[in-house]
Amino acid sequence: MELKKIILAFDSFKGSLSSEQAARRAEAAVGRVFPACEVVRTVVADGGEGTTEAILHARGGTSHTVRVHDPLMRPIEARYGTIDQGRTAVLEMAAAAGLTLLGTAERNPLQTTTYGVGEMIADALQHGCRKVLIGIGGSATNDAGCGMLRALGFRLLDRNGHELDGTGASLKHLAGIDDRQALTALRDTEFIVACDVDNPLYGPQGAAHVFAPQKGADPQTVERLDAGLRNFAAVVERFTGSAFAQTPGAGAAGGLGGALLSLLHARLRPGIEMLLDAVEFDRLIDGADLILTGEGRIDRQTLHGKVPCGILAAARKRGVPVIALGGSVENPRELAENGFAALFPIVPGPVSLDEAMREENAGANLENTVEQILRTLKNVARS
Repeated sequence: MELKKIILAFDSFKGSLSSEQAARRAEAAVGRVFPACEVVRTVVADGGEGTTEAILHARGGTSHTVRVHDPLMRPIEARYGTIDQGRTAVLEMAAAAGLTLLGTAERNPLQTTTYGVGEMIADALQHGCRKVLIGIGGSATNDAGCGMLRALGFRLLDRNGHELDGTGASLKHLAGIDDRQALTALRDTEFIVACDVDNPLYGPQGAAHVFAPQKGADPQTVERLDAGLRNFAAVVERFTGSAFAQTPGAGAAGGLGGALLSLLHARLRPGIEMLLDAVEFDRLIDGADLILTGEGRIDRQTLHGKVPCGILAAARKRGVPVIALGGSVENPRELAENGFAALFPIVPGPVSLDEAMREENAGANLENTVEQILRTLKNVARS
């Protein structure tokens, strides 16, 4: 079998290889076995960290740095990108309101805010963007997007007409919304949100109960935040005339998903789907003979919105076989039954986890495994 076009679309092997590093090691193997084969490398991610980089890499966009505020309202610099000749902004909320921006002792979802996310969006709108692709994973917040809304010109008012600060603690005091000073560009802007959770805004499976403990909330704080989210939903639903709180994804990023849905009319999509559309993956795989994908660990969770599953779904529409590689692979038979042509672990034998995850070792193991797969395909077809 002579392969004429191979697509390399790896997620990062977290702690070992970036998406780009994995693709380059696989490309080296392809070059040794099929030197005349066209190789298309694309950086991919699942809508979380690395999404902006992946889309800019694939589409040749422009990176922008803007001065914003972090979850505790300290000045920081955050990066976002633009594609489509500046008409579309690509950003990750975690760049301005991510948990990694805080020390462990600083985590307190009563005090944190998404204000910096709104500042990033406002900067993009000021530069002419009228479409925003936003990944909302990794948040440090539980403010239902109130901080973001404030930065975009919404006034969030208590029962006395005083403006609230847009933190998690302020949610229970919300009594009214004034959008008369909201940025006019919002009316003409399309928001598409990469969201891989289906939690409602509040309740046992809502933002506070499921995610706030990871952000520093004790049980009492969780109850206080959940009550605040319920109040936020009631106020917003009166203001818009439309229920949203039980929509899957409304509870994502501490309720940021709900604010985007209800007040910015966003569409929520699985992260890998949004990314593959943004990088025009259907066009990239046109005429491909094989796709190689993978990530650090492949198991049953891979079938639930992970990068290899998204790659597989797109490939099956075009009839292109997909082989997946992972640092470890569990349940390969079940995964193959769901459509993968084959699945391979890259670790060649017994080894410590630290040694397996060392960048050079992981890269060499991936490259060697890809080479042996391709040699098998080449030589079996000849026999």
